[in-house]
Amino acid sequence: MSEDVGRIRTREDYRAARKHSIEDPEGFWAAQAERFHWHEHWNEVLEWDFTKPDVKWFVGGKLNITENCLDRHLEQRGNKLALIWEPNDPKERFVRLTYRELFERVCRYANVLKHHGVKKGDRVCVYMPMVPELVIAVLACARIGAIHSVVFCGFSAQSLADRINDAEATTVLCSDGMFRGAKEMPVKSVVDEALAKCPTVKKVIVTERVGWSVQMQEGRDVWLHEEWEKVDGNCSAEVMDSEDPLFILYTSGSTGKPKGVVHTCGGYMVYTEYSFRNVFQYDESDVFWCTADVGWITGHSYIAYGPLLAGATQVMFEGVPTFPDAGRFWQVVDKHGVNIFYTAPTAIRSLMAHGLDHVLPYSLHSLKVLGTVGEPINEEAWHWYKTHIGKGRCPIVDTWWQTETGGILISSLAVVTDERPSHAAWPLPGVQPILVTADGQEISDNEVEGLLCMKFPWPSILRTTWGDHERCRQTYFSHYKGLYFTGDGAKRDADGRYRIIGRVDDVINVSGHRFGTAEIESAINEAKGVVESAVVGFPHDIKGQGIYAYVITEGPVADAEDMRGRIIEAVVAGIGRIAKPDKIQFVSGLPKTRSGKIMRRILRKVAENELNSLGDTSTLLDPKVVDEIKEGRL
Repeated sequence: MSEDVGRIRTREDYRAARKHSIEDPEGFWAAQAERFHWHEHWNEVLEWDFTKPDVKWFVGGKLNITENCLDRHLEQRGNKLALIWEPNDPKERFVRLTYRELFERVCRYANVLKHHGVKKGDRVCVYMPMVPELVIAVLACARIGAIHSVVFCGFSAQSLADRINDAEATTVLCSDGMFRGAKEMPVKSVVDEALAKCPTVKKVIVTERVGWSVQMQEGRDVWLHEEWEKVDGNCSAEVMDSEDPLFILYTSGSTGKPKGVVHTCGGYMVYTEYSFRNVFQYDESDVFWCTADVGWITGHSYIAYGPLLAGATQVMFEGVPTFPDAGRFWQVVDKHGVNIFYTAPTAIRSLMAHGLDHVLPYSLHSLKVLGTVGEPINEEAWHWYKTHIGKGRCPIVDTWWQTETGGILISSLAVVTDERPSHAAWPLPGVQPILVTADGQEISDNEVEGLLCMKFPWPSILRTTWGDHERCRQTYFSHYKGLYFTGDGAKRDADGRYRIIGRVDDVINVSGHRFGTAEIESAINEAKGVVESAVVGFPHDIKGQGIYAYVITEGPVADAEDMRGRIIEAVVAGIGRIAKPDKIQFVSGLPKTRSGKIMRRILRKVAENELNSLGDTSTLLDPKVVDEIKEGRL
């Protein structure tokens, strides 16, 4: 089938595709799925019921996603660059892998996994920095039908152990250490600490990155480079059912335990490739760069899978945007001729703060499309990005989606649909968003605000939460009958564009990464001397949202800085540095109802310094505590 099937080139194409996708969604997505290699054709395009929930796409279809990422490109694109790896230190040599070379490495890693007993359906935890072996490992798991669970290589040993145990992983793939900016950081030792609490893990395969001598447990731990020599570069792909799990990715929720979001093979493949090609308007000769870590969903969908499914050339970056200076992103763009650049508003705001001296030395002439992901981008950052990075000529795609959605759901399409600052804009064809009131009534007008829901499934929607389907139902499908609830509020303008206005549940979005309030509070409460805590998000100039913690201690705090240090240590140990509170206020009590529920609305208003709009506090168990909290606001 033609490579251009489903490609949207004009606004008329978009309107026609959207109309087709609403009138005949099964026919629309079947046409997209025909572009891929299937061992067996599907019997039905879609079965779905949002009440249970139960969603199946391309029912009965058989495939392997890595054959569509790699094998099917070898004849025409075997010598085309698939991956350009740019290391943390610009003085270190970059790595280029063609599709043929990437195929061979994936097959070798897959054979290493098989040699050590990994088989279809086994869960494999991947805890690695942004090195080529990370993407290779993910694809190697998918090659043999193992379910990968990537954990961001910055989470603590406890967080890693929680995820390993929930998935009952049998194997962990890691590195000896990692480079991050000017720092060298441990990886294997974090894994060792975690595995003291993980009885299901039988094998650890270690990639050498920093050259450290690390502890290797005999019978369990092996070096990848040594195992590499024992296998060859041919590995037939395991034939998978369209609805077989492809991966588990843990995301924070409103309870303390992270949720293992499950995505399956067929629908995820079709949707990530379709959204990649159309949102970014990728052309055959383009170089694409997504700056996300593969530990997050963005790195799964728009590094590990989407670009490779489309036969794209992409950059993978190990480092940080400010090392060795704040011009590093732009140096990489010029060095590798990047045409499409996809990053987070947090990074943009951080680089804005460093000034234009780090931008002006670079031409950035190769750029054609800019993108943002992770959180809504504020107008000031949008205009800076458009003017100074895009030189006023590059469209910005402000993409809205979630771990649970698998791919971009709402976005302008580069050079096709128009853009408006701070607006994610238009639903992709095949996506049917609606706004509802708090009691679930659909709001059909424009120029309105409501709760963002989806009334029809798309191929990459989550299927379940690992080991706890009821949690999936309760979290996403129980609020409003027959709808998927995103947890976000949104506004729709006069022309039908969507603007996401943030979470309406107990989740804080820090630099595009979601943390449940209960998860952070649980970590804070581990600190010696802490009795109880409550956390809320507040506006942060760089991170979008910061974390504001209200903490009750066992007695008067003699040394506030020492106590704050202990609390931060507890959060870093329990979750990771990325979740540490920005502000910690010591209080004697929390605003609670008579039933004991913490009124986070009041705490959020205080954190945001909206002290005159706290609402009625007379119904609280102890209204006086609010005055104390207001007076002690940081």
